Amino acid sequence: MKIEKNKKISKIDRYWGIIRNGLFLLGLRNQLAKIGIDITPYYWVQEETEPCSEPIIKDDATYTVRYLNQEELKKVCHLKPGEDYDRMMEGVEKGQLIIGLETNHKIAAYTFVELNDFDFKGRKFELGPHEAYLLNMWTFHEYRGKNLAPYLRFQTYRLLQEKGVSTKYSITNYFNKSSIKFKNKLNSKHLFLYLSIVLFKRYKWNFKLRNY
Repeated sequence: MKIEKNKKISKIDRYWGIIRNGLFLLGLRNQLAKIGIDITPYYWVQEETEPCSEPIIKDDATYTVRYLNQEELKKVCHLKPGEDYDRMMEGVEKGQLIIGLETNHKIAAYTFVELNDFDFKGRKFELGPHEAYLLNMWTFHEYRGKNLAPYLRFQTYRLLQEKGVSTKYSITNYFNKSSIKFKNKLNSKHLFLYLSIVLFKRYKWNFKLRNY
C-alpha cells in the first residue's frame, strides 16, 4: 500500500511539474502541430544583456565544454531520423556550430549557434557580423536537475566572445516557463513577442504582438 501511495504521489508531482513549468500548454501546442495546426507565440530574446556570474553545476563530476562535429552529433542526437532531424543536420551543414558539455567521455548536453540569417516559421531574422542566434539547447535526461543548461549557455557566450560575437539572441516559446527561467538567470531580456500561425506547413502568418 505504501509503495502504491508513493507512486501516486510521484505521478501527481510529475503532472504538477508539467503544469507549473507551462509544459501542458506547450505539449498541447505540439500535439496540434502534429496534425498541421501550428500556433506558436514566442519571444525574441537578447541574452546576457549585461555580464552575469558563471552558473554553478550541481554535481561533483568534471565537465568540459567543446565543439562537436556532425558525426558526433549523429551519434548522440536526441531526435529520431525524420523531418526535424533532417532540418537539424541541414543547419549544421550550412555552418551552424555545435557546442557540447562532456563528462566521463559522454555528452551530457549540447546546443547550437547560428551565425547566418535564418527563417523561423515564415519570419526572416537577419544577423550582423557580431551577432549570433542560439538554438536547440538539449540536456539528456540522466543529467537534468544539475543546472547544466545555464552553465553551457554561459560557456557558449565565452566561446562566442573569442570569435568577436558580442550580441546573442534566441527564441523562447511563450509557454516554456522553464526555458524563460533559465535564461533570466543569465540576464536575458525579451525584446519582442510574436505570434506564428502555420497551417498544414503551407500557409504561414507571423505577427508582432508587443515590443518590450
